Amino acid sequence: MVSVFEIFSIGIGPSSSHTVGPMRAARRFLVQLKEREFLEDVGRVKIDLFGSLAMTGKGHATDLAIIMGLEGETPEHIDPACISERLARIANDRQMILFARHPIEFDPDIDICYVKGKRLPFHSNGMRITAYDKEGEALHTQIYYSVGGGFVVDQQEALKGASRSAKAAPPYPFKTAEELLAHCRSDGLAIWQIVMENEKTWRSEEEIYSGILRIWGAMKDSVQRGLQNRGELPGGLGLRRRAASIFEQLQSTDQNFAQDPTLFMEWVSLFALAVNEENAAGGRIVTAPTNGAAGIIPAVLHYAQKFDSSFSDQKVVIFFLTAAAIAILYKEGASLSAAEMGCQGEIGVASSMAAGGLAAFIGLSNEQIENAAEIGMEHWLGLTCDPVAGLVQIPCIERNAMGAIKAINAARLAMRGDGVHVVSLDAVIRAMRETGENMLSMYKETSEGGLALQISVGIPTC
Repeated sequence: MVSVFEIFSIGIGPSSSHTVGPMRAARRFLVQLKEREFLEDVGRVKIDLFGSLAMTGKGHATDLAIIMGLEGETPEHIDPACISERLARIANDRQMILFARHPIEFDPDIDICYVKGKRLPFHSNGMRITAYDKEGEALHTQIYYSVGGGFVVDQQEALKGASRSAKAAPPYPFKTAEELLAHCRSDGLAIWQIVMENEKTWRSEEEIYSGILRIWGAMKDSVQRGLQNRGELPGGLGLRRRAASIFEQLQSTDQNFAQDPTLFMEWVSLFALAVNEENAAGGRIVTAPTNGAAGIIPAVLHYAQKFDSSFSDQKVVIFFLTAAAIAILYKEGASLSAAEMGCQGEIGVASSMAAGGLAAFIGLSNEQIENAAEIGMEHWLGLTCDPVAGLVQIPCIERNAMGAIKAINAARLAMRGDGVHVVSLDAVIRAMRETGENMLSMYKETSEGGLALQISVGIPTC
């Protein structure tokens, strides 16, 4: 089963599937070279990008991520502030240093190829990495798929349907909400307690608590940076950051919540914008469950922190464990990838996770939590992924603000019910999968349809 710390991982922007996943894939390729004792023989590395990676990889910094991965970096530990300087050095010297120790000739304009119009069999986010010796003979080649949320599988794993790592079996395995709720009823546990017991299979309870609070800390840091940073976002759209200006306006307003109860929505939207502007700028954020939707959960938790006097670290842990359970259901029953599902697989899933997490935070029953998560997705069904110029900016940043508001509304609606409802969470996940499968490919992270065609800007090409 998937761990909480795979659903939520600290990394960099702008995309989990197009940046975080490719960086991890490139580093995995290095590890395979080292294991085969080929690393010192490498004279050249060539990367071919397919499907959505080819179509929007430039705007999503896929090339930069792969280069950093081949130099041995990981999304969790790379310093975003140093990336530009290192890329300039590589471009100037036409040289890359594999694993920070083995220099090879490398020209990004030649050695990274965007194979547009071709999709590899397993997933739209496909890449092939090949290492050659100094005489031009192939030493090793591998195909990887970035399947959403930063998860990566290679060709062999994809064919076998195998996960990358074999973990000990948890006590409460589940793939559907029905199975999850059955475990809860059988042992009298809350959803978050089921996930906690599963996580304890792989790490101690103290490690789980500290790990979740570290993730929450990284989310808070991303909000604070977003509230301070100004200027224009990279990529050529000329989109200016708004969060810092909105923050100043909200701090200086003379109105209070009694005079204008809708002010809370502006604060929630602000928190989401702050994170996703950081993401668009390539800053450090938390994948939750993707980068394109990374602002929703921090915004909802900041809402709880600002407006709920019962806020505590324990409730933060309950929120994250519950949200992770919901993400697992989507990963098992559909996908977290916009290249497969459209944006319903990112914004929709994050909104559903946040709705369920907030429902648990305020103490609702398991059935009400499941209801909140279902409401959180039902009204995103069919949402397309149509980023303008292939950048995670328009409409992605504002969609996070809308997703956070919808998540709060879904939790409040569930609170006013008794958990009995007609459409189950499992049903809405099936509907999401079917909708995603039937959605035209132009609406699934290719920038070939929808809003992306209505704005007259050139899409970057290699």
